[in-house]
Amino acid sequence: MKEAMFCEKFNGNVRCHLCNHQCVIKEGKRGICGVRENREGKLYSLVYGRSVSTGIDPIEKKPFFNFYPGSTAYSIATVGCNFRCLNCQNWDISQMPKGKEGRIIGEELLPGNIVAEAGSRGCKSIAYTYTEPTIFFEYAYDTAKLAHNEGIKNLFVTNGYTSAEAIKEIAPFLDAANVDLKGFSEDFYHKVCGAKLQPVLDTIRLYKELGVWVEVTTLIIPGYSDDENQLKGIAGFIKSVDENIPWHVTAFYPAYRLLDVPPTPVESLRKAREIGIKAGLRYVYEGNVPGEGGENTFCYGCGELIIKRYGLEIRENALTDGKCPKCKTRIDGVGL
Repeated sequence: MKEAMFCEKFNGNVRCHLCNHQCVIKEGKRGICGVRENREGKLYSLVYGRSVSTGIDPIEKKPFFNFYPGSTAYSIATVGCNFRCLNCQNWDISQMPKGKEGRIIGEELLPGNIVAEAGSRGCKSIAYTYTEPTIFFEYAYDTAKLAHNEGIKNLFVTNGYTSAEAIKEIAPFLDAANVDLKGFSEDFYHKVCGAKLQPVLDTIRLYKELGVWVEVTTLIIPGYSDDENQLKGIAGFIKSVDENIPWHVTAFYPAYRLLDVPPTPVESLRKAREIGIKAGLRYVYEGNVPGEGGENTFCYGCGELIIKRYGLEIRENALTDGKCPKCKTRIDGVGL
């Protein structure tokens, strides 16, 4: 255990300021995330140094397409999440600490060991992913500071529900964030995620203002987030923040509590990509459909194919000093 950051104590209760739920937690109880507990008037993180999953992934898996393409990320996670998404692919670990049992599992893996392992494996970055990194903030924060000093990049793959206070604290050590913008209505967020839309929009803007490289992912769920109004709303919002933010529109496959929903047709991804391009976004990618062509990076200036992908693999990379080889337009991103 580790005493938690971002909390306010009063009358034996604790208000957690880590995420936008702003939970008031009574003695002996936990917040919505299931991993922050009030013990005798103090708030503790129950998952510090307790990794439930590690892996070395292509950075494209996160997905980041305009951030050190072709590199690898050392990925870590703990149990817990502050959302309850009906379609969660990792529900067995994200939802484990909730409910009657409230299990906390994980093997000891301290920040210094993570950084050393990432460096020895030749990973360009460390990705805080698989579950929601906000809920293991102290663990990620301490790791990120060490990694930063060693020249290793830090990435959040996040639902975007981190409080502004916490984002500002970690921003000096955070290089990129892929934010899930899961839908574009309060009704969707309430029913599917157990959260609100507006804080996620605020988070995307704040990351951009603080100089963190941002990419956005939207899972296109048939009957939930595939209607034209939501897609236009998302594309328009991203454009209003910055036209150079890559938007990943990815295919849904039945999972967790949405087993009766069919997989996303490729046509739906095509429609979403067209909406993004028409809105003025420079980079719109289709995900979870290898070989369909929507994974490639094109020059927004002349339309030249710059990076050709198949799934998570880069087949060709024609970038020259970060520029299009044909028209010399600089392609937006980091480490290109």
